Amino acid sequence: MTRREAREQALCLVFEGLFKEENVSEILDLAVQAREEFLVDTFAEMLATGVYDHRDDIDRKIEQYAIGWTKSRLSRVVLTVLRIAFFELLYEQDTPDSVAINEAVELAKKYGGDGDSAFVNGVLGAFVRAEKADAT
Repeated sequence: MTRREAREQALCLVFEGLFKEENVSEILDLAVQAREEFLVDTFAEMLATGVYDHRDDIDRKIEQYAIGWTKSRLSRVVLTVLRIAFFELLYEQDTPDSVAINEAVELAKKYGGDGDSAFVNGVLGAFVRAEKADAT
């Protein structure tokens, strides 16, 4: 499985968590039980688990950089894409910022509505310019 496919799998797992009270390991177990021959990619599992483990910090960053938007106003797809991307930008050291942003934009194009990819790009770009430019 490619990393892009693993991100799509993580998107499904994190998105499903918006509708259920289960933790990520329970959602993973349910996904495996529900789908014959379903294998959870280790990168997808790491992303989904990371989003769950750091959701409060990630959500604060989303609200800080989605200027004029509250988390509750965002579509569930955009919120999920941003959560995964912010996890990668904040905690996944092996993924270059430009790759994390590009992959999030591609997920928003594929699963979001009109304008979602530009919104995701703007939020993530603002974060990187403000907080990561000095660190590199």
